[in-house]
Amino acid sequence: MKKEYQYDRVLLKLSGEALAGDLGYGIDPKVVSSLVSEISEIVRDGVQIAIVVGGGNIFRGLSGAAEGMDRAQADYIGMLATIMNSLAIQDAFEHQGIYCRVMSAIPMQEVCETYIRRRAERHLEKGRVIILAAGTGNPYFTTDTTAALRACELDVDVLMKATKVDGVYDSDPKKNPDAKRFDTLTYMDVLSRNLHVMDSTATSLCMDNRVPMIVFDLTKPGNIMRALQGEAVGTKVE
Repeated sequence: MKKEYQYDRVLLKLSGEALAGDLGYGIDPKVVSSLVSEISEIVRDGVQIAIVVGGGNIFRGLSGAAEGMDRAQADYIGMLATIMNSLAIQDAFEHQGIYCRVMSAIPMQEVCETYIRRRAERHLEKGRVIILAAGTGNPYFTTDTTAALRACELDVDVLMKATKVDGVYDSDPKKNPDAKRFDTLTYMDVLSRNLHVMDSTATSLCMDNRVPMIVFDLTKPGNIMRALQGEAVGTKVE
């Protein structure tokens, strides 16, 4: 590798909202291009990258259910939203000259590959970015749980959860100016203190399978690379 990285295989969890930028809704091509450009540099250095992206910039299953829609039906719509986001990210990678595969938990062979663990591992070994779309293929599971599940399946070295704040706090830093930021936490701390890092299913999966996680601020350019190189970026949970 050209640079020293502490992790060889990484799963990056992105929120759908991160792709909307200042638009607040939908996909902002400039935001996607900038993000992908940053990740591409890391891929060229030899780090294997898998990505799970949410669909909240297009549709949120929980919000639909709250408005009276059947929860399972709403979640399926949300899964399709993640497909759209994944295809947009794939297009941006290809413009960067990076080979990228979208792998869906819901078969739709005319659009993308179906997720098969061994095939996903092979893509990573060949230096291709993989984007894991459509959640787990089941309703009632969040994309956080998808990220935790795929991180375990693919035996990644770290799960990186991208957010809009610089780590995990004991309360909402936007509402409480005295909120305390944690440099490190255990998964048991997260569960016992009810810290909203990921949902409890995802947290338990990572804890049981000893997958470390870094929660960091995606909006600051270069943070992904700094975190992978071992700098104290965000909060580390293990």
